[in-house]
Amino acid sequence: MVFSLFTLVATSAHAATAKILVRVVIVTTFDLGADTGDTPGEFQFWVERLPLPQSLPFPAGNRALRYNPKTHVLGIVVGSGSINSAASTMALGLDPRFDLTQAYWLIAGIAGINPNLGSVGSAAWAEWVVDRDLSHEIDAREIPADWTTGLVPLSRSRPFQAPPPPPGIFSPNVYHLNPALVNWAYQLTADTHLEDTADLQAIRATYPDQPEAQRPPHVIKGDEISASNWWLGTLMNESASQWMSYWTEGRGKSVTTAMEDHGVIHSLQMLAKSHRVDADRVLVLRTAANYSVPAKGQSAAQLLASESSDDSASHLSAFIPSLEAAFRVGSPVVNALTSDWAKYAAHTPYALPP
Repeated sequence: MVFSLFTLVATSAHAATAKILVRVVIVTTFDLGADTGDTPGEFQFWVERLPLPQSLPFPAGNRALRYNPKTHVLGIVVGSGSINSAASTMALGLDPRFDLTQAYWLIAGIAGINPNLGSVGSAAWAEWVVDRDLSHEIDAREIPADWTTGLVPLSRSRPFQAPPPPPGIFSPNVYHLNPALVNWAYQLTADTHLEDTADLQAIRATYPDQPEAQRPPHVIKGDEISASNWWLGTLMNESASQWMSYWTEGRGKSVTTAMEDHGVIHSLQMLAKSHRVDADRVLVLRTAANYSVPAKGQSAAQLLASESSDDSASHLSAFIPSLEAAFRVGSPVVNALTSDWAKYAAHTPYALPP
């Protein structure tokens, strides 16, 4: 009887402390309604198609988590903007229910795209994510005549003043993801077919002077400027390209624009210090829902008016194709990691640059 009671207590204690194993975390930033069955946001296709059948309460986050106990894939909606994404990511990382120590993190969301380097409906794997928020800024109407932008690095007195400042009391401005992992994901998915549509063709036709903007949707490698303000316009696009080049010493190319990824990545780097996550297992896939630069004959204000009619993002010119692209390109990576877990649990997949 004593032995049986001891066994029961030990078994109950183990059950109480057993963690939910997570192989891949799919990070999205918003959805528009329910997880299934209505107008989709970034989360819905993953829930319905991967699928993620279980709903898990997440009171510290924006909405319930979703989980597949067979593949051990967890899905989260972190919220829009870096403040929400950082808080949600930290809440998940500290949640005692989950074992995230070997998890891969796939940030899969929509973005604006630089028409000089990509086209709507396309998907871009980022190696560099550069934070645009941490900066000084002077209104463009007051900047010196020889400045190209009012954006100035913290602890510097003019734009792009060399050398870039090292991390100080603020979080870093630049995040370099594991290049071998990024190359692996890109090469695995580079030939993924992304559907072209009459609507996408009509959008591309308004950018006749930019050859890359006219290409049908495809998979590329392209880096991201991450900022909480949703900037747009030709001059701000040029500034973003310079900002990317400055912080990456010319190695990155400013292809996509997004709002959350520096918050997610910085939180993961903080969590890695306590060995809760592996910050070298992060992938960023952004798919192009709109151009960041006006079409020919369109002003920046007109572009803003056309893309800010409501707060749902569903008005963006290539919204549904960008959601489709995120799942079509991201899901083979998730499936490859989970199906060969005996290999990838201990060793991160890698590939040389293409």
